[in-house]
Amino acid sequence: MTPWLILCAALLAAGALLYRWYARRLNRQELLAKPLTPQQRAVVERLVPLVRRLPQPLRLKLEGKMNLFLDQITFRGLNELEVSEEMKLSIAAQACLLIVNSPAWYDTLRNVLIYPSAFLTNRNAHDGHFVHEKSHATLGESWARGPVVLSWDDALRGGLDAEDGHNVVVHEFAHQFDALSGHTNGIPILRKGQTYAGWEKAMLQAYNDHIEQLGRGERTLIDPYGATNHEEFFAEAIVTFFEKPRALRSEDPALYDQLAQLLALDPAEWT
Repeated sequence: MTPWLILCAALLAAGALLYRWYARRLNRQELLAKPLTPQQRAVVERLVPLVRRLPQPLRLKLEGKMNLFLDQITFRGLNELEVSEEMKLSIAAQACLLIVNSPAWYDTLRNVLIYPSAFLTNRNAHDGHFVHEKSHATLGESWARGPVVLSWDDALRGGLDAEDGHNVVVHEFAHQFDALSGHTNGIPILRKGQTYAGWEKAMLQAYNDHIEQLGRGERTLIDPYGATNHEEFFAEAIVTFFEKPRALRSEDPALYDQLAQLLALDPAEWT
C-alpha cells in the first residue's frame, strides 16, 4: 500500500470516529432535552411521589436525565421476572434524583439486574482461623463499574414511601455516585468550591455521633445500617437527605449543608 493510500485510510478512519462521537453527543443532547410523555410522567408521579416535590425546572431536568439513563441501561429480570416499563421508569427516576442538578453521570454503568424480591448473596466470614461462606438475604448491590442489582419488591416499596427513610435504589446509586472517584469509600468527587476538609469534618462527626447514639441504644435519624462503615453511612445519609430533609437539616446542619453542596439540591425547601 502506497503512503498516499495509507494516509487516505487513516483520514477516513479518523473521520468515522469523529462522526460517531458527534452523533453520540447530538443524541445525548436530544435525550436530555426530551420530556417524558404524559403517560410516563403519570407513572413516575404514582410510583415515585417524591418527584412531585421537585421545583419545575428540576422536574424537567430529571425527565431528560431519565431519558438518557433509559437509553444507556439494559434492564435484566432474574428468576423469571419480566421487566415492565413501569419498573424501568421507577428505577430511573430514583437513580437520577441524585444527579438531577449535577454534572456527574453513571458513565460505566450498563446493566441493572432485577430480582422479584430479596435475593441470596454469599459473604465470607472469618472466625480467626477459618473462612466460612454464608448466604445473606440482600435487597440490593452496587458494583463499582456496574451492574446494580435490585430487589423489585423493595425498589417499589422505597419509591412509593418518600418519607420512611428507606430507599434501596437511592442507596445503591449513592454507591455508584461514590464510586465515580475511583473508590467506594464515602469520599465522592466534590463540587467546585467544596473542600475536602469541610467534607471530612462534617461526615466524620456525623458518623461518630451516629455510632455513639446506637451504642447508647437511642433511635437514629439515619438508618442504623449506616454504622457499618463510612461508605454505607454516606449512602444512608443520602437517603435521609432526600426522604427526611428537614429533620436532617435540623439535627445535623453541617452534614446537610455538605450534601446540599455536593448534589446542588435543597430538598428541605421543596414543597
